[in-house]
Amino acid sequence: MLWIGACWMQVAQAGFPPFQPLVDAADEGTVLTPEPGTYAGPVVVDKPITIDGRGQVIIDGGGKGTVVLLATDGATLKDLHLTNSGDSHNDIDAGVQVRGNFNVIKDNRIDDCLFGIDLQQSEHNIVRRNRISSKPVALGVRGDAIRLWYSFDNQITDNIIRDARDTVVWYSKDNLIARNDARRGRYSLHFMYSRTNRVEDNHYEDNTVGIFLMYSDGVVVRNNTIANAAGPTGVGIGFKETSDVTIEGNRVLYCATGLYLDVSPYQPNTTNRFIDNLIGYNGIGVRWLNDWHGNVFTGNRFKGNLTQVVVEGGKTADRNRWEGNYWDDYAGFDRNGDHIGDTPYALYAYADRLWMDVPAAQFFKGSPMLEVIDFLERLAPFSPPDLLVRDDKPLRLIHGRIAGWAGIEAGSAGEEAEDEGESDQAEAESVPSADEFDAYQALRRSLGRK
Repeated sequence: MLWIGACWMQVAQAGFPPFQPLVDAADEGTVLTPEPGTYAGPVVVDKPITIDGRGQVIIDGGGKGTVVLLATDGATLKDLHLTNSGDSHNDIDAGVQVRGNFNVIKDNRIDDCLFGIDLQQSEHNIVRRNRISSKPVALGVRGDAIRLWYSFDNQITDNIIRDARDTVVWYSKDNLIARNDARRGRYSLHFMYSRTNRVEDNHYEDNTVGIFLMYSDGVVVRNNTIANAAGPTGVGIGFKETSDVTIEGNRVLYCATGLYLDVSPYQPNTTNRFIDNLIGYNGIGVRWLNDWHGNVFTGNRFKGNLTQVVVEGGKTADRNRWEGNYWDDYAGFDRNGDHIGDTPYALYAYADRLWMDVPAAQFFKGSPMLEVIDFLERLAPFSPPDLLVRDDKPLRLIHGRIAGWAGIEAGSAGEEAEDEGESDQAEAESVPSADEFDAYQALRRSLGRK
């Protein structure tokens, strides 16, 4: 406590009264409602109390350490503005550190804090409706917005994250991550050695990577929107040695790579399931790092991707099961009207593999020159092309919709409201619906024309 006392003296010189005495004087189980104003941190909460700032209380960490440490079970932090943590990555200086169970952290604003909310060996906590941003430093040296380490059965829901680094889940299982909105970060959500978590209804936009699962089995990723994961390493949803996952009803739009698979599934006799996803307007729809197997793709839409499927370390992705997907480059007919193509969809690798085999040729990817070479190769191939994908039951469109497809059709990729007058025009416009995409207008906008 001597260190904390020293911080009190330092911040008190700026005119902020210390917050810690209010916590020390509160009885267990009581609701602490401080007078409106700015108080000095850091603060240690070591008993089950509720601290309600009513949107009128600021706790300033003074630029040292963590602003609030929850070292108890059953406490609640709500409607506080927590700001100005330290900048030590080793100490995980944060707005809130959670070191207990059954705590609630909700409706807080956390800014100018290196890390947002950090949970370590903590269970059954609720982190809800917080607004989180990191310090205004380079992306790689910001802290994580939300961090779980060896933490189980927590609920991370309805948070708004801007300009932080990652949300990370390490060695943690059975957590719910739902309805969060994260933008302008690095990894929207990154799993490491974390099993049986649920990721539902989140909106991840303008981050380097949407969702990446590494060594994390049994995860369900459902009904999320991932958009504009661009740049040379941009990935919508990625997998590294990850098994038994369900990827269902997601929208992956305008990313450098929509889906990225590396030795997944990894565990023997397991399957990864990709169901009813929209993979649209990406540079590459599905990128395989190697010739692998064990994935099932059913009822997905592959629409507007420059390249549908790429296999970098092998010749085919057809060791996986492809059935009942929609491919916008399918040229077959549906003469009997059952909304299934009369002939299989077959995707071959022709000369356009040049941009994969010769790195310098990537400069010409999508150019008329490669298109002409590819056309000539198809017309009179010098060698048999490689079969990448075969879908025996490709779906056909009915009035612009896919028969029997249960995915998401309408709505823009970002409709989460920014309160306190902080919404900007770019986020308000967000990503257009993939089904309403106008290539001509997109080209005009890219050239700066109306």
